[in-house]
Amino acid sequence: MTTASDRQPTVRLPLQHSPTHDDIPPSPSVAEPTGPGRGRRRLLIGGFTALALAAGIGGVAVYTLRGDIPRGTTVLGTDLGGMTRAEATTAVRDRLLADSRTTAALDIRVDGKGATPRPADIGLAVDVDATVAAAAEGSPTLFGTRTVDPVVTVDADRLDEALRKAIGKVGTAMKAPAVTFTGLTPKATHPEPGRGLDPATTAEIVTAGWLAGGPITVPLTETHAATTAEQVDQLVETVAEPAVSGPVTVTSDAGTLTIPPAAIAKSLVLTADKTGLITPRIDPKKLRAAVASRLSKIEKPAKDARFTFAGGKPKIVEGAEGRGFDLAAMAPALLTAAQSGDDRTVAGSLTAAAPALAAADLEKLGVKEKVSTFTTKFTGGLGSSRSQNIVTAAKKVRGALVLPGKTFSLNKYTGERGYAQGYKDAPVIVGGHLTPGVGGGVSQFTTTLFNATYYAGLKDVEHKPHSYYFDRYPSVIESTIFWPDLDFKFKNDSPHGVLIDTAWTSSSITVSVWSTKVWDKVTTDWSPRRNITSPSTITKPAGPSCIATSGLIGFTQDAWRLFHKDGKVAKREKFSWKYAPEPRFVCGGPADD
Repeated sequence: MTTASDRQPTVRLPLQHSPTHDDIPPSPSVAEPTGPGRGRRRLLIGGFTALALAAGIGGVAVYTLRGDIPRGTTVLGTDLGGMTRAEATTAVRDRLLADSRTTAALDIRVDGKGATPRPADIGLAVDVDATVAAAAEGSPTLFGTRTVDPVVTVDADRLDEALRKAIGKVGTAMKAPAVTFTGLTPKATHPEPGRGLDPATTAEIVTAGWLAGGPITVPLTETHAATTAEQVDQLVETVAEPAVSGPVTVTSDAGTLTIPPAAIAKSLVLTADKTGLITPRIDPKKLRAAVASRLSKIEKPAKDARFTFAGGKPKIVEGAEGRGFDLAAMAPALLTAAQSGDDRTVAGSLTAAAPALAAADLEKLGVKEKVSTFTTKFTGGLGSSRSQNIVTAAKKVRGALVLPGKTFSLNKYTGERGYAQGYKDAPVIVGGHLTPGVGGGVSQFTTTLFNATYYAGLKDVEHKPHSYYFDRYPSVIESTIFWPDLDFKFKNDSPHGVLIDTAWTSSSITVSVWSTKVWDKVTTDWSPRRNITSPSTITKPAGPSCIATSGLIGFTQDAWRLFHKDGKVAKREKFSWKYAPEPRFVCGGPADD
């Protein structure tokens, strides 16, 4: 059986009037044959004519139907007629490679501002396969050409992002709809239209104008929120108000969790996305924070594997699995229950919670050798408040693990260093004066930690030397700290983990860095001191706030950190600091103005 798709296309030529024998006048120079042979000759001539005509038509059909692409078809000025799809695909690709427009930056104008993204950055390209498929459609032409436009695609989101980044704010922003809570009372915010970029319209205009050449002007359009004012009011009535009408109860084998209306109000999200669409949902992170104390009575948190120290060396302690509610998975059921007036109970179950760090993870970090160690001395024994502050900070930091690529902040790691955290009053520098302050002495621990990381070759991110020079520290390469304004930070820019160990005696504090060595060694070269200045004398009233000093000189100095590798200095890093002269403070007598 022959189907329509099996038949060969038929070429039909226009019909014309065919002259009969009687219409043809006899040739004056050739005598018309007579007799019996006259009829046969007419038949032979007619037969030859019909065969010639059929052969001509067949030749035209073969010519026009050769290949997958109809004759006369062009794309981007390239004739694809008679080619197979594979040949046409190669021809179009070659044409695009030779066309500078396919890689050149575009000139896009929006509200008087310009953007010049490159095609590759916004996913703008010719879909060659789709273009060839379009070229293969249609009927062949004997005469003339059929132009097929290339099929152009673009990543509308990337294009929209690139334009917004380049041109900044244009038009007027759409006021997004929302439902928010003040306590347990929901408040509706109705949307208002704006004028701005519409990603779909932008994509359509850019794909159409890309290969035409010249600037492409993208208009601003009126933008409307996907959620209407009426729908916002409906969300208040059907979602927000019922949600806080009472608690939601979660049952489990380990205990019952009661989620009060206040926690629901904090975790129920009724804000719009960038299209202005509000999709009600429960935010599991906000919910967990709102009921943290209640969860602690039911859940068992996982414990990460950690490093400890035994015999002066790091030792890995395996972590432990925990059990907890998967609030993200439960969120849809919790939302349904919160909207219900009757059944506000959800059956939950505790699932296993694996530790974020397992022993195997720690073993891969390469914490295997002591990379650096640094010690500074102090006076007063462990009975002095200053020494106790140093040890308190050292205890807190001992065992700190800094993963590759991460930055360590001393302020963030210790938190506030106040009386509640066990710190005491000891001398600190405030406004150029030594005065008692909580946490005094932690700067010495900071300097010791800074030097340990400095000689480990780790990247210095933030530190500030003291205003005055104290000879218990190396000049220039030392650091103060003051909560919360002055911090010490370093980045683990090595491919290995960094583990910090601390140790102390009655007269010293030591910080060691454990990891895998990147540099053979790190050393320091100092310049001579310059711009040396002498201290002045300042008299202060006697009392607990006055700390007498003998004064110190001021000076400027440079220090170069040298990174050694394979017997050579592979890198140099310069540090410079100007120390002010510390005045000679005298306690007693009238204060100096």
